[in-house]
Amino acid sequence: MDNFQRQFTMALLGYAVQRDLDPEELCSASSISFKALKNDPAYSVSAAQTELLWKNASHKTGDFLFGLHFGESLQLAALGVVGQIIQTSATVSEALSNACALVKMTSPIFDMQIHHEESVFTIYLLADEEKATRFPYSYRHLADCLLVFVLHEMDGLLLEKVKPQQAGFPYFLAEPYEYARVFRCSSLGKTTQLCLVFSARHLDIPILSANYELQQVLLKKIGSLIQPGTSKQLWQQKIFNYLLTNSYLKTVSLEAVAYNFNTTARALQRKLKEEGSSYLQIVDAVRKKLALNYLDNEHFTLKDISHMLGYTEPSAFLRAFKRWTGLSPTAYKAKKQ
Repeated sequence: MDNFQRQFTMALLGYAVQRDLDPEELCSASSISFKALKNDPAYSVSAAQTELLWKNASHKTGDFLFGLHFGESLQLAALGVVGQIIQTSATVSEALSNACALVKMTSPIFDMQIHHEESVFTIYLLADEEKATRFPYSYRHLADCLLVFVLHEMDGLLLEKVKPQQAGFPYFLAEPYEYARVFRCSSLGKTTQLCLVFSARHLDIPILSANYELQQVLLKKIGSLIQPGTSKQLWQQKIFNYLLTNSYLKTVSLEAVAYNFNTTARALQRKLKEEGSSYLQIVDAVRKKLALNYLDNEHFTLKDISHMLGYTEPSAFLRAFKRWTGLSPTAYKAKKQ
């Protein structure tokens, strides 16, 4: 059986690296063997160690919504789990039912259940109260993380940005505007359990196999496309890598990137300007990098690639590609052959 809890811990450390944390130091401070975690597929991280990991990551980044922002970046990192769900599911309803079983394998604190009504369905994250009390950092950060991850996987299953009708939390939200941004929902309720409410119309929609193929292409490509890090990365490098690893289905907004790095959009623009760059230039560079690699895959049409890169019209993509290379995509592929 796959060690999903280990995969999740590795994903968390990968995100910590994006936030300028040293993974070995973070593991050491959390009593985790970084070497064993990397090299031993059977290595187990205890609940107490996980509690320290969440606590240290949050404190060292100064981001007390670390779990929420980690959830935003988790689409690609967790696709080893999500891929299994997609492969064994025909509809969104089946995928969500299969996901319920995997949540428990990822964390002993939470279980996931789905409640169906005539016009809506509600996804509940149910916490083990004893474990939630014993491990408060794990509970709070993982609660935010899993809930936003559920939302983003709904995006992946439906190939659209899904807006829940309501998001419910059993705890006080110190920054409700940030939660509203992340969950695309202004209806944030105080509820007894964590939950997301969606329209029932989504349930019977079939999952497109091309969606899973796209995820696999991205997983294979991302590692080679990411710019190598240094002890002190430039902001433009950090943002390039962040946009690349969050490129699936959408163009990430400047505000979302700024929140992820615990700063403001204006401050981030200023830092990029000091480096002689801009957010739009980095977005353009990421799109170019992805476009050149998507063209290597025979399964995707130019219309598919245009959509994946966030262009509303294929003609806009064609103009951008010619600006990048001086050639049309067809001519570029012919020249490479």
